[in-house]
Amino acid sequence: MTTTSVPTAGSAGAASAARTAEETRNAAARAAIMSRVKAAVTDVSAPFGDRGDAPRVELVSASRSETVELFVENVVDYKATVVRVTPGEEGTAIAEALRRVTSVVVPSGLEPEWTAGLPDGIRVVSDDHLSNATLDGVASVVTAAAAGVASTGTIVLDHGPDQGRRALSLVPDLHVCVVRASQVVHDVPEAVARLRSAVEPDASAGMPRPLTWISGPSATSDIELDRVEGVHGPRTLHVILIED
Repeated sequence: MTTTSVPTAGSAGAASAARTAEETRNAAARAAIMSRVKAAVTDVSAPFGDRGDAPRVELVSASRSETVELFVENVVDYKATVVRVTPGEEGTAIAEALRRVTSVVVPSGLEPEWTAGLPDGIRVVSDDHLSNATLDGVASVVTAAAAGVASTGTIVLDHGPDQGRRALSLVPDLHVCVVRASQVVHDVPEAVARLRSAVEPDASAGMPRPLTWISGPSATSDIELDRVEGVHGPRTLHVILIED
């Protein structure tokens, strides 16, 4: 048996008041969003550098340890592997990550100690202007990183000497990326501020570098939501986090 209650005048009035309060909150939220959008584009015609500070809405972290823990949690959520080490243990962790591969490409500026103890039989390839076809024949790559973003679980490369050119982190099937805990920031605005020197012509000797933002292994889904990994980048991401 189904029982239907007829709303009383009092309950109808309460529901109406609740709707009015919700509409007021929604209107205030819309106004705040539009205000930020207008502030961001008001001076879009002004020359670069004369536009003032862009509006920023930053997330707040209770502590450095919370930021690092959030970074690890979100990177793992993207189906990447995270191994946490203390300074000096990087080489052992890298060797273990490369235990099942036959070849690895190493950027010219990578710390030599990190690859000094690689497994016997692994072929170490230097990036001496390798063609994409040759690079495609290399199973893995080891790079450092420029920054990590905790709130999104993202690793950013600015392709300095210890990271190499962009193709190195896109073509091999396994990417072993070394990130220092001191490089991890809480949100994207912090990361952008930290990476500014890599992309501004005046700060980078007139040669701004590209940035690669990595959120887990390469993956995509078709219309039926079947996940396919390794389509446009490494199939496997192995992160070594130095607790410095």
